Amino acid sequence: MSLSQPSPTAAGRLALWGGLGLGLLLLAALLTHGFGLLGRASGGGEAVMLVHQGARILVPEGSALRQRLSVSPAQLQPVSGRLVLPAQVEADPARTAAVLTPLAGRLLELKVALGDRVTRGQVLALLDSPDLGQALDDDAKAADALKLATKNLARQEGQAKIGAASERDVDQARSDHTQALAEYTRTQARLQAIGAAAEPREGRRLLAVRAPIAGSVTTLAVAPGTMVNDPSQPLMTIADLSTVWVTALVAEKDAGSVAKGQRAEVTLLAYPGRVLRGQVLFVSDVLEPDSRRDKVRIAFANPDYRLRPNMFATVTLYAPERARVVVPTSALLMNNDRTSVFVAVAPWTFERRIVEPELEEGQTVAIDSGIRPGDQVVVRGGILLND
Repeated sequence: MSLSQPSPTAAGRLALWGGLGLGLLLLAALLTHGFGLLGRASGGGEAVMLVHQGARILVPEGSALRQRLSVSPAQLQPVSGRLVLPAQVEADPARTAAVLTPLAGRLLELKVALGDRVTRGQVLALLDSPDLGQALDDDAKAADALKLATKNLARQEGQAKIGAASERDVDQARSDHTQALAEYTRTQARLQAIGAAAEPREGRRLLAVRAPIAGSVTTLAVAPGTMVNDPSQPLMTIADLSTVWVTALVAEKDAGSVAKGQRAEVTLLAYPGRVLRGQVLFVSDVLEPDSRRDKVRIAFANPDYRLRPNMFATVTLYAPERARVVVPTSALLMNNDRTSVFVAVAPWTFERRIVEPELEEGQTVAIDSGIRPGDQVVVRGGILLND
């Protein structure tokens, strides 16, 4: 009697259970071996990514981290410190003059406008000044008195020679002449001081206000018809803009790093691509009380008047070159608000070093302290060692 073959339904059921068993075996293998991501150590156990040995970190043989870490020696390079500062163009105070009127009066005519360029001695304004009329009258009286005293002295000296005048009369004539001369000298000095000594006498009260220097009218504070009662009140300001200052503002924390003679480069929003090169001319000894910043000034010749007061600028100050340890910026890591790098102290053994970055320049950064030239620094993959 022969054995009967299994039915088709029974055969399918056996194949299904066989497949499920094989799947469960594969799933167990994946779960127990980490899907192959951890690999196996040479001894057949799980591969370890890294090992902490006190302050050091060891990347053992077989660790996948070895393929992701790169080290490079720290280089000693000449580095020039650079400080970028906001700035603006200003007129040189030594080339700026306030235009004052020596006497009170009413402004009759204004002969210049804001922004005009003027020459030294040019008439800027005309004032009707009663004080000028009084000064001219005083001078005329003094001149007449001196003329009379001079004639009288000559007459008395002539009379004394023939015995017709006493010595007392001659002395009195000499005293009168001396006093008249002193008064005339005073009135002339007064006219000279107010700039009216050479003015025509027919305009008895017309005072001409002249430019004390050549330059541009940068401010204007009066208009025709204005009554000027305070001679210390400027009518306008004239600035010689053939030389200007670029004034930069240095933060208090950086004030110690700037000095007179330091190399500077200036760029302006008005002229993209144009770089002005100069040196620091002046560093203020006093911080500005409102901004807590120090003023640094660089002087530039301005023959074409393209640099105009109040233009915005950017000043870059360069310190003298000094040798600095330089590493790629990719080596820097943040750890508890401190900057650090990893240094290889033995083959595949690393140690964290706290560093003080000083100056970042493109893809590199100068380090002030923490590492030495030649130290093997992790420049790629250091984040994998970072806790």
